[in-house]
Amino acid sequence: MVPVRAAPAPPAGSYCPRARMDKPPHRLPVFLNLAQIRFPIGAIASIAHRVSGVLLFIALPVLAALLHASLRSEADFASVRGLLSSPLSLVVAGVLAWALAHHVLAGIRHLLMDVGIGSELERARASARLILVAAPALALLLLVWGLS
Repeated sequence: MVPVRAAPAPPAGSYCPRARMDKPPHRLPVFLNLAQIRFPIGAIASIAHRVSGVLLFIALPVLAALLHASLRSEADFASVRGLLSSPLSLVVAGVLAWALAHHVLAGIRHLLMDVGIGSELERARASARLILVAAPALALLLLVWGLS
């Protein structure tokens, strides 16, 4: 018959109910206020790239449905045209124009950085600033061109 040994005592400070509490328990997580965090310019451009991609992904089926409806008949075309002439649709068109411009420009930036062009810290920051300024300007040009 093999003698049965007692299980070793758990290490101090573990969360086992039988553990000894020689050490103080770990501190609880601190509340993280995301509004107070200052993101680097590259992070802002990268997050905006993801947001613009999500906006374009969501808008694509809606735009396809509007195109389909406008091609069904003249009455449907007139109703889609009336829907798209509202002030809210102008705001939506502006946001989508920004999303398209930003997503294309930031995508080109990411592709260039993947092959080693502009991946140095200062050049990466400068290209992020350029994207954040050029995308709204390009969106404004797209809106003016589309409305004329």
